[in-house]
Amino acid sequence: MRLVLRCHLLRCPLAGVSAVIDTVRRGVSIMCAAVLCGVLSGCGNAWNDPYPAAESGQNILYSAFVNRPKHFDPVQSYSEDEATFLYQIYEPPLQYHYLQRPYALIPGAAAQMPVLYRYGKDGVLLPDGAAAADVAHTVYEIRVRPGVRYQPHPAFAKDASGRPAYVPMPAAALEVATAIPDFPLVGSRELIAEDFVYQLKRLAHPRLHSPIFELMRGYIRGLSGLHEALAAAAEKAGPDAWLDLDEFVLDGVEVVDRYTYRIRVEGTYPQLSYWMTMPFFAPVPREVDRFYAQPGMAEKNLTLDWWPVGTGPYMLVENDPNARMVLARNPNYRGETYPCEAGDDDVAAGMVADCGKAIPFIDRAVFSREKEGIPYWNKFLQGYYDASGLSSDNFDQAVQMGGEGEVGLSDEMRAQGIELITSVSPTVMYLGFNMLDPVVGGTSEAARKLRLALSIAIDEEEFISVFLNGRGSPAMHPVPPGIFGHEPGEAGINPMVYDWINGAPVRKSVDVARKLLAEAGYPGGRDVNTGAPLVIHLDTTSSGMGQKSYVNWLTKQLRKIDLQLVVRDSDWNRLQDKLRKGNAQMFFLGWNADYPDPENFYFLLYGPQGRVATQGENASNYQNAEFDRLFEAMKVMSNGPERLSIIRKMNRILQHDAPWIWGFHQKAFVLQHGWLKNRKPGAIVRNTLKYQRIDTVQRSEKRLAWNRPVIWPLGLMAGLLVLMIWPMVRRYRQHERQTVRVADAAEG
Repeated sequence: MRLVLRCHLLRCPLAGVSAVIDTVRRGVSIMCAAVLCGVLSGCGNAWNDPYPAAESGQNILYSAFVNRPKHFDPVQSYSEDEATFLYQIYEPPLQYHYLQRPYALIPGAAAQMPVLYRYGKDGVLLPDGAAAADVAHTVYEIRVRPGVRYQPHPAFAKDASGRPAYVPMPAAALEVATAIPDFPLVGSRELIAEDFVYQLKRLAHPRLHSPIFELMRGYIRGLSGLHEALAAAAEKAGPDAWLDLDEFVLDGVEVVDRYTYRIRVEGTYPQLSYWMTMPFFAPVPREVDRFYAQPGMAEKNLTLDWWPVGTGPYMLVENDPNARMVLARNPNYRGETYPCEAGDDDVAAGMVADCGKAIPFIDRAVFSREKEGIPYWNKFLQGYYDASGLSSDNFDQAVQMGGEGEVGLSDEMRAQGIELITSVSPTVMYLGFNMLDPVVGGTSEAARKLRLALSIAIDEEEFISVFLNGRGSPAMHPVPPGIFGHEPGEAGINPMVYDWINGAPVRKSVDVARKLLAEAGYPGGRDVNTGAPLVIHLDTTSSGMGQKSYVNWLTKQLRKIDLQLVVRDSDWNRLQDKLRKGNAQMFFLGWNADYPDPENFYFLLYGPQGRVATQGENASNYQNAEFDRLFEAMKVMSNGPERLSIIRKMNRILQHDAPWIWGFHQKAFVLQHGWLKNRKPGAIVRNTLKYQRIDTVQRSEKRLAWNRPVIWPLGLMAGLLVLMIWPMVRRYRQHERQTVRVADAAEG
């Protein structure tokens, strides 16, 4: 497109008025240029496009993140913020079928589903239907897909003689490198069984503090002994020395051949197959561990915790957790095809239109950090983010509620072609008590009644209405809807906090909470012995539940029983440090299911998983011997009446002890633009990027249509400037003509 636009400017010979006219000339020139750019924008990028012009029209997904990720080492990472990236990079042995519900396991890096062998105490192989009590140990045999290759990476690079190019690290190479892409030489190799075994050994590494070590040491034979051996070797070698894990034995894991390995589990543990979908069980090559362990690497953030290395569909090519993260297609990815098996609803929604096509579809994914909700929302409406969550601030703008509670998009959203996807999240959000705290913690009756008083006073129904626009339900125990063990109706209520009245749960009155508070030793919110007011401390994050509105609401909830609240705000990483050291009193956390089994929620309160003692996931540091005994029996059972009976007993113990204010289960509302295809909600399936597709032509057209500049004010301003200066110009020209006539008369 070619367009010529001329702006005729005034020319004046004298300095005084000329300077003014020159100023006007420059202003008009700028406005003319702006008008020109506005016209030309119909053929190019919008003025407010936040992305580089070179990315225009490319096959890139644009998204955002709030909390900066802390760990990308698959042996340490256990946060939803990190999973967004990590599950696209690593490929564990198993994965979930993208479309099937209930969730179904299928092979990932494994060539087929693991083969299980169950043995009795006498070492005899048991039949498949053997009772759990008869199983002494179980062997999982995993066959790895041949021909799978790692992403290009300098850890695999070779020099001309075939030796590792960067081990030992050349000083010159390290001096100029600030990121992994800075290394000019890269290589790759085939995935083998030894890589999975090497990663399993890393679970026991004393310097890595894997959050699942305590859990797995109870199942995988030799993991505890390996931890002790590595700890002794690390102390002898020094704090920075690399430990070659190939030199250490893990009794419960063996390499059978190049593509086969076995894991021995004590007793039976059905959930191990679910764990095999997670990066904890993904492969880590010895070469990568050796490459990153070299001196000087950690000081420059050249570590596996910062630059992961996998065989998955994407690789991390830009890591700036304060601003921007970028994933790019792994050129060595083994390749898959889009699934064809789906339910009727998915078929009707067009979710199988790409059946059988090669994935991944998207070339790159750019994640920008957005600390505030308003910029995130505005960029989504402008088309600069492909999908968005829905906060209370923009709920009314996006969603209309029908007379019978049905949910639909507003006219504004429908006009933009935006789609609404809703799903029940397998999630529990809760306020946890630190059971090691001298005030709210411990097993004393006084502390228990204090926790119950707070549980009653904090009105979760009101919170769901005010802050979630009704998108949730109060939690009665850890298990969310959709997971075995969640019971609706009277059987599922928390009788310590609710009464069942007229077919519905009703929260106990504030008077009951006040009575419990007095029995706890704090009548009227003051210590019965000292008269000092009781102050409750909440540790939270400003990007989560630390917003001023929530803090004000929670303060009012405690004021109902005459308690004071002090909020100690921190970022996510700082909060994790407080929990690890047991320095928090009350805190807000949530848990998304790792896998669809109640064991994945109850282990959050299992004693041996205590955060302070073992760095486990029991952030409340709760311990109850009877609960732990029931948990150990429940976790190995199949779903059925006997398992449900045990779960009910566990719930009653938890409800009595109140280590959590049980919070709520949230219903997820997600908005996406019409150009984003194949996006299916499901918090358990996290390796979703490879299935999604972008209609880049439609996106470009919509962005330009929604972001056309309003240029008439510039033309108006230019006209006003001309009108303002024109009288001065006329007077100046009249003065010049009169001066010329006088001069001509004098010469005559």
